Amino acid sequence: MRFLAPALLLSVLAAASFGIWSATAQSDAEAIPVMPNTVDILQGAALYADNCAACHGANLEGQPDWQIPDDDGVLPAPPHDATGHTWHHTDGLLFNYTALGGREMMARLGVEFNSGMPGMADTLSDQEIWNILAFIQSTWPDRQREGQAERTQAELSAQGDG
Repeated sequence: MRFLAPALLLSVLAAASFGIWSATAQSDAEAIPVMPNTVDILQGAALYADNCAACHGANLEGQPDWQIPDDDGVLPAPPHDATGHTWHHTDGLLFNYTALGGREMMARLGVEFNSGMPGMADTLSDQEIWNILAFIQSTWPDRQREGQAERTQAELSAQGDG
């Protein structure tokens, strides 16, 4: 039973990252966030150290047992290195999850989820969030970067078809 919540979360996030973006996730007027052409990976590394490493680890390793909810039903912070699932998600989903926080993002997808991830939009600018995400992505092996880029492109293409 303890694995049900992570499985549900991963299923919902996977669906969202493949472009199955429900009306509750965003209105027709909202575009999927797109990483800018110019990012600052060095600033992203420094911002990650200041804002993310306390939970996600200095080496992007996440917290122990990150797939098992704690007694309050909150999942520990996942790794952002190649061993985690971050690379399974599109740029747009990663941006929104970071900006809005886990609980708000999941609520927009119609899922009640007790996430420990706070929204960072009041702390970081959009560009700073993109810089952090670019830094994280820069650490992944080619296979993960390519797979994540393909998912992002599929989501953006699906939006263009709608």
